[in-house]
Amino acid sequence: MTENTENTAKKADTEEENAVQTEAPETEEQAEKDTSAETPEEGTAEAVDTPEASEEKPDEVAVLTEKAAALEKQLADEKERYLRLDAEYYNFRQRSVKEKSEAYENASADAAKEILSVIDNFERASQAECSDENFKKGIDMIFKQYLGVLDKLGIKEIEAEGKTFDPNFHNAVQSTENEELGENTVAQVLQKGYVTGSGKVLRPAMVIVANP
Repeated sequence: MTENTENTAKKADTEEENAVQTEAPETEEQAEKDTSAETPEEGTAEAVDTPEASEEKPDEVAVLTEKAAALEKQLADEKERYLRLDAEYYNFRQRSVKEKSEAYENASADAAKEILSVIDNFERASQAECSDENFKKGIDMIFKQYLGVLDKLGIKEIEAEGKTFDPNFHNAVQSTENEELGENTVAQVLQKGYVTGSGKVLRPAMVIVANP
């Protein structure tokens, strides 16, 4: 009975080995079939993805083009804004310079007006006869100092005698006939006139006009 049992066990082992050997090729063949079956599906997926990618490229180009146009417009707007600010700043500087110059000139004119009558008196005194030479020299020195002040302030004397009468700079208080002078010519200055460096009249010259 022991021999029968051993024979039965050996027979079972032999059948099991045959079954394993038979199943192994089937498994490898099945694996190859599965692999070959999957390959077309992957190829199909790739073939399907390619048209979608080609369709997305034009969309990306359109988006980039739109962004570029927006940036160009933004740049143009910023450039225009910068040029406008630069022009406004330039105008501001010009106005500031002009206002500063006018303020200085007006202050100088106001100061000069206050001393014009004093200068007139010193001029008359210097032209008057005086027996005291030292006194006369002192008057002349003071008169020249006042003229120096006017010069520092940019105040100039108006040219009048021998010039054609100009109502913008001359104030005619008398007329005369003089054959030696031309028509409408200033014959004599009774009171000197003065202008600022820019030509603004502080006081017109008081004159006698010949042959008006």
